[in-house]
Amino acid sequence: MGKVLMKGNEAIAEAAIRAGCLNYFAYPITPQSEVAEYMARKLPEKGGVFLQGESEIAVGYMVFGAAGCGERVMTTSSGPGISLMSEALSFIACAQLPAVFVNIMRTGPGLGGILPSQADYFQATKGGGHGDYRLIVLAPSSVQEAVEMVMMAFPLSEKYRNPVMILGDGLIGQMMEPVEFPENLIVKPTRKNKWAANGMDTRKSKKRNIVKSLILDPETMNTHNLLLKEKYDQIRKKEVRFETYNMTKPYKVLIVSYGTMARVCKTAVDLLKEEGIEVGLLRPKTLFPFPEKKIREAAAKAHCKMVLSIEMSMGQMVEDVERSVQGKCPVRWYGKCGGEIPPPKELMEMIKGLKL
Repeated sequence: MGKVLMKGNEAIAEAAIRAGCLNYFAYPITPQSEVAEYMARKLPEKGGVFLQGESEIAVGYMVFGAAGCGERVMTTSSGPGISLMSEALSFIACAQLPAVFVNIMRTGPGLGGILPSQADYFQATKGGGHGDYRLIVLAPSSVQEAVEMVMMAFPLSEKYRNPVMILGDGLIGQMMEPVEFPENLIVKPTRKNKWAANGMDTRKSKKRNIVKSLILDPETMNTHNLLLKEKYDQIRKKEVRFETYNMTKPYKVLIVSYGTMARVCKTAVDLLKEEGIEVGLLRPKTLFPFPEKKIREAAAKAHCKMVLSIEMSMGQMVEDVERSVQGKCPVRWYGKCGGEIPPPKELMEMIKGLKL
């Protein structure tokens, strides 16, 4: 197909269709509404289903229903909408259903504003809804990577029967970049869902499948939570993804940053290198599971004097960075959260002013 220039939101929608997702439910909210607009045009042409719910609460349970029937399903929203879907997310995780949620983050808390932010890190990685559950959380730093992660998200959610969230800031949704949809990334949906409530005739089975999250017996509930924990532990072992940058030479400062903020950090690292200052960068591609071991190893190097968590938030990922570093060296946070993005020169001056 070659490269085409696409807005992030539209590329996300096209990637989902190419991944075999023919079921999409959503409620409009800036800065991701173009996903729904694209799906409304394209899905009917593919024989798919697009439906705008009356609210994000309703959308969450539409996703629950489609996932329970074994269908590939996705929704997209932004922070306030994801908040309203959080109860359904908890139900979906408990019922062990595959589904993909995309959060194109805006500023907050409250209704906030439509400018880019990374302030939904806690919401995505620490549950968001009630109970002991985890989402697999993927964090793209470009439109191309968003495409690849969306296409990866569906088979990943089916492999673990667990919801996956794509966490991108407003820039990912709104900026235009050249993207390519490689043929080898196209993934076909499977129809071997023996657990799905998709009809006994469909499965050629005499057994009824019941999809639920209501478990009243305490021993059964405890056993179910242990089963979920075992799954999350397997995800921690097998699905950690990250990128390292400029870490082959001794660095006094290690930056941990994700998403489009990490792209700004890369520029700052390059400019500092020109001035003879070596700074390493580690970019988590998965926020859950978090690359704890790699960060701990990088921070434990004798030449590393400080770890910086640079975020478009008031310091959320920094808690996971501190937990990963385990006191090997000092950890500091730097960031903004009003929709402004710290430019490379600001990061450079901040780093050069550190007392190491």
